[in-house]
Amino acid sequence: MDIRHLQYFVEAARFQSFTKAAQSLYITQPTISKMIKNLEEELGVVLFERFGKKIVITDAGSILLEQAQQMVQSFGNMNSRLSELMELKVGHIRIGLPPMVGVTFFPRIIGKFREKYPKITMQLFEHGAKKVEADVGSGALDIGVILLPTNEERFESFCFLRQDLMLVVPPSHKLASRSEVPLIELKEEPFLFFHEEFTLHDRIIAECEKLGFQPDVVFKSTQWDFISEMVAAKLGIALLPEAICRELDLERLRIIPLTSPSIPWHLAMIWRRDSYQSFATREWISFAREALQQAP
Repeated sequence: MDIRHLQYFVEAARFQSFTKAAQSLYITQPTISKMIKNLEEELGVVLFERFGKKIVITDAGSILLEQAQQMVQSFGNMNSRLSELMELKVGHIRIGLPPMVGVTFFPRIIGKFREKYPKITMQLFEHGAKKVEADVGSGALDIGVILLPTNEERFESFCFLRQDLMLVVPPSHKLASRSEVPLIELKEEPFLFFHEEFTLHDRIIAECEKLGFQPDVVFKSTQWDFISEMVAAKLGIALLPEAICRELDLERLRIIPLTSPSIPWHLAMIWRRDSYQSFATREWISFAREALQQAP
């Protein structure tokens, strides 16, 4: 028995037809019939019952199929790793980015990475940091950007930005001329928040609760630019990261440091600990780490 026997068997079981399996494998129908017959003789069991051109897998075949699928997949993984070792430098990366992080930091880095590795494809998913972390943990994403802290037992990571949240108010607001504002002074203010899927949503509420008040959230959004426009329209106040505040129109908004406490906005790239990372993923981690450390 060799791996081809198992590959042919798995395809025959999938199509329930030697003819269709042969077409899928680009071989002749007699070839696959002979391979399956040899496999049956070697194992001493009947794998398929034949009803003319139709085949039906037997109980013995079902047992073999479960194991054969794993073996064929493992063989494919082995070939992929060997190909990477030979530096074919191809692959696909699934990356999760919170909306306000992606637009601020990654278009230029992704562009330069694609220039260097044109055969590596990238698929970007925009979600709040909580969903990004969950999807990296489940394997739905290869890489994600999240707000620290993270679960260090499950993920490896590197932090590439350490900033604080800033208070954003319209110029006519009573706090607009202040050089800094303690969080407790915002307890009577209407807040404009990110949605629940964003880590900042829970973090701001937690800090307010530590001071003994529940923030009055009048509106939630997934877009920081929409939130800032609503602040400019005097619909409420917002707490936004420093990097985002640099993009705001200072004629229509005022940016004020938040104190007592300051609320950190520490960004990190994460990937699953103790799991195989493809060549493409490893290259992206190395490339992004260097590029982000050099970023102003």
